[in-house]
Amino acid sequence: PRSTLFPYTTLFRSMPAVSYLKAAAYQDGHAGYSDPLDEQTFLVNTINTIMKSPFWKSTAIIIAYDDSDGFYDHVMGPIVNQSSTTDDNLTGPGMCGNGGSAVYQGRCGYGPRMPLLVISPYAKQNYVDHGVTDQSSILRFIEDNWSLGRIGNDSTDAIAGSLKPLFNFDGNGQDEGHRMILDPATGTPVGGDGDN
Repeated sequence: PRSTLFPYTTLFRSMPAVSYLKAAAYQDGHAGYSDPLDEQTFLVNTINTIMKSPFWKSTAIIIAYDDSDGFYDHVMGPIVNQSSTTDDNLTGPGMCGNGGSAVYQGRCGYGPRMPLLVISPYAKQNYVDHGVTDQSSILRFIEDNWSLGRIGNDSTDAIAGSLKPLFNFDGNGQDEGHRMILDPATGTPVGGDGDN
C-alpha cells in the first residue's frame, strides 16, 4: 500500500475555526503525478470524517483548485486586474486589458475557469452559482463571517465575488445534520442521515 490512513479523528479535534488542508502530492489531483482516484480517496476520507464528527453541524468545506492543468476553458473570464508590464500578454504584447493603472502590475486575471465546491449542511442543494468568484473569495467569506475587514493594500479580497449565494443560513427547510457518507474507493453513497 502507498500509505496508511492519517488519523483524521485526532486531527479534527484540535483544528481551529478556519483550516486549510492540502493533500500529499500523489493525492492532490495534479496531472502527471497524481491519480484522480487517489485524490478521491483523500477527499472522501477527510469529508466522511468531518461529517461523522460533532463539528459537522457548523462546518463549511470549500474545495478549490489552483490551476487547470492544461484543460483550457472555451470562455475567457473577466479581466479584474488590468496591467501593462512585459510579464503580461493576454490582450497584446505587454498588456492585460486596456488599463494599467493598478497599484501592482503583473496580476493579470482571470484565467481559465475552475471548479469550486461547497459541502456543508448550509450549502444549497443541487445548486450551481453563476457568479464570478476566485480563490480570494474564500478569504472574503472568512473575513465576512468573522467581521474581520479586508486585508487592504490592493488585495484581491476587496473585489472578489461572494460565496454567500452558495449557502442558505436562514434555516428554512435546512437540515443541519444532513450528511452523505461515500465509499472512498468508488465515490458511491454508503450511508447518510442517521448512520454513523
